[in-house]
Amino acid sequence: MYSYIKGELVEIMDDVIVVEAGQIGYNIHIPASMIDNFTGTGQDVKIYTYLHVKEDDMQLYGFLTRDDLNIFKLLLGVSGIGPKGALAVLSVMTPDDLRFAVLGEDAKAIAKAPGIGNKTAQRVILELKDKLSLEDAFEAKTAHVAETNTNSLSSVKNEAVQALTALGYSASEALKAVNGVELTEDITVEEVLKEALKQMAFL
Repeated sequence: MYSYIKGELVEIMDDVIVVEAGQIGYNIHIPASMIDNFTGTGQDVKIYTYLHVKEDDMQLYGFLTRDDLNIFKLLLGVSGIGPKGALAVLSVMTPDDLRFAVLGEDAKAIAKAPGIGNKTAQRVILELKDKLSLEDAFEAKTAHVAETNTNSLSSVKNEAVQALTALGYSASEALKAVNGVELTEDITVEEVLKEALKQMAFL
């Protein structure tokens, strides 16, 4: 029903903001991590929204990016996870963190979300693994690289991740470290590994 709401941020609470647009104040539920992005009330904001309708209630959920919203919708499709559970996951993990955890089968990282136990985290991995890709997780990093080089870069990244996991790091840690490497068209697996290992020291 609503793609996004653009207006003045008039109130900030723990997990809810109020945005006034067209003389209407919209109560929007948000991930707790999103609050840090606001400098205070009075600023103009653009919030991508999802309207959840129940028999006796309607609630708006909001996000700063369409990627956040899309991941929220994917989480809603997981058996046993409702809006509150999906919001809890995105309160402790960015979309890329979730991609890394799912692709690396890191249930422990997902289970850190309030109300999400290990069984539910395993279900998230099982049901989303085929819907998420490593390429999506690296998209922001490789946006400046020509499309013709994408396959080559993906191969380099995958080899680096495999090498790190062979060294004993978890797939989630390896994915996150490789994601932190500045990629160039002619970068080698060895160079990615060298930089990724530096990243590992700070994880």
